[in-house]
Amino acid sequence: MEKKTEKILEKIRLKRIENKISLLNLATSAGISHSHLYYIESKKVIPSIDVVVKLADALNISLKDILE
Repeated sequence: MEKKTEKILEKIRLKRIENKISLLNLATSAGISHSHLYYIESKKVIPSIDVVVKLADALNISLKDILE
């Protein structure tokens, strides 16, 4: 996995924790399974851009903030 991809996945995890949102609540808000989100945050799965957009929306942050 590329370093840039790892940083994006880490940002998603950190934003979730910063906003005190549980894994299950974020997954539900984004319309994905909690196990899928767990694998994304564990860097075992690279999410599609659609999933990244859904996660950004659920976290109330822009896609630009995640990708920077």
